[in-house]
Amino acid sequence: MSPPHGRSEGGLLPLGGTARSAEGAPFTPTTILVTALGGEGGGVLAEWLVETATRAGHSVQSTSIPGVAQRTGATTYYVEVFPVPDSELGGRRPVFSLNPVPGALDLLASSELLETVRQIGIGMATPERTHVLTSTSRSLTVAEKMQLGDGRLAEGELLGMVRQMSREAEAFDMVAAARDAGTVISAVLFGAIAASGILPFELRMYEETIRRSERGAEASLRGFAKAFEIVASLRRDRQAVRAAAEAAAEAIAPAPDERKVAALAAFPADLHDILVLGCDRLEDYQDAGYAQLYLDRLGRVLGAERQAGDAAGRSHATTREVARFLALWMAFDDIVRVADLKSRASRIARVRREVKAGEADVVAIVDHFKPGAAEIASLLPKAWAERLMRWDRRRLARGRDAFALPLKIRTHTVFGLLLLRVLAAMKGLRRRGSRYTEEQATIERWLAAVEAGARRDPALGFEIAACGRLVKGYGATNERGKANLLHVIDHLATAATFSNDVARAEAIRGARSAALADEAGTALDQALVRHGAPPRPVKAQPIRWVGARPGRPRPRTPAHEEAA
Repeated sequence: MSPPHGRSEGGLLPLGGTARSAEGAPFTPTTILVTALGGEGGGVLAEWLVETATRAGHSVQSTSIPGVAQRTGATTYYVEVFPVPDSELGGRRPVFSLNPVPGALDLLASSELLETVRQIGIGMATPERTHVLTSTSRSLTVAEKMQLGDGRLAEGELLGMVRQMSREAEAFDMVAAARDAGTVISAVLFGAIAASGILPFELRMYEETIRRSERGAEASLRGFAKAFEIVASLRRDRQAVRAAAEAAAEAIAPAPDERKVAALAAFPADLHDILVLGCDRLEDYQDAGYAQLYLDRLGRVLGAERQAGDAAGRSHATTREVARFLALWMAFDDIVRVADLKSRASRIARVRREVKAGEADVVAIVDHFKPGAAEIASLLPKAWAERLMRWDRRRLARGRDAFALPLKIRTHTVFGLLLLRVLAAMKGLRRRGSRYTEEQATIERWLAAVEAGARRDPALGFEIAACGRLVKGYGATNERGKANLLHVIDHLATAATFSNDVARAEAIRGARSAALADEAGTALDQALVRHGAPPRPVKAQPIRWVGARPGRPRPRTPAHEEAA
């Protein structure tokens, strides 16, 4: 590995913190990985990138790992460029990494198609982040040449993988472009990188870097310009196709629901995507009034977030986080929901697809249910539910199993499907049920903590909002998650003493991570104690003594063995 060079030494600022965009989001270095075969000028290309960034006033670092002899491996050049000029950092300096990290690459530029796929295969490129520039030209591997017949890998399959595993991809024959310009492929790669828009530099700065070269500058400029125009043209064509597709989709899309448009008008446009999903989910789960309750609650969180300051109000991170988990929590699973999902036509069609049933085939679907006292009580009024649960607890105290009603419903029959649809139609019972009352009360406690935290500090509000992730699943898992959430709110978000809200937010983040990492809760209890909060109370569990069944010998113990 070559030593890093550029203007990147030193740690992050004597003042603390990191550089941030105008919207308050932290800046991270732009990461570029270049792969080139021997003799293609990869080292020159890396130097050009460093020189361009340095003359533009940006911190930059470059490292390289040499490849093995000839075609058995390419040399890789890793470059990190900080997107903010040094003049805007107030004397602070970024910290760079010496090697690329899988999944954290902004640009992959490669001079050979199989080398591009090789880097994708080890996880360097991701569809969410990585822009890929690759040559379609091939330099055959030794293994391909050794085959008696045509041992070449299919180019179409390689290009398909490139497009599948990239956010954007431009592929063209860089070898031909370099040959036409009378230059080496490094100049072509340099032009392709410039046209990608990944780096915040003007075209003239790239060209000036080439002109400073000792020899071959004119040929390199020709190759640079040719590649720049090819990539720019490919990007323009792709944008035109995308715009045409969006216009066609908009033309055939159904008219927007005026009621939803009016309801979302009070929220920033960057939140509309997730709010529409949340409203659709809750309207399907219950009704339009329930979806409106969802928006009313988010309106309170947004108001609290805006009180924290302009930066938090622009990012809306806390409101977006609450919107995710609130929609999931409000649509809690119960027997009505299960019956609804089990009896939908889409579910039956999915089952037929999974078993590969033909149109004339009869598919029998048998659903197994085992509702217990808690599931039945959830739809009963509070007084009736408490009586039922007291009766079930007395059963447990007498050493009996918890009450459960095993059912096998043949969903493929008229009677079975009708039974499920009748149960699915009982949505109105939810609002009268004890479970609904308990869930709404717990949700309000969480939202109150989020609002209070957001007013004090944006980071604190966000961390409390993210604790909504603890509530998941159903049954005992769901109850344990809610208990953990309330314990964190009661003892870290409010009661515990911290020097400042930043420390409080860090403690909540640590406790949440511990709760998600350990189902038994041991790590969570340790995190709570570490931050001065009490561990969770020990929950009483009944001890059941099970005797031997009649006619079955008792198990032999070590003492019995010795006596024998």
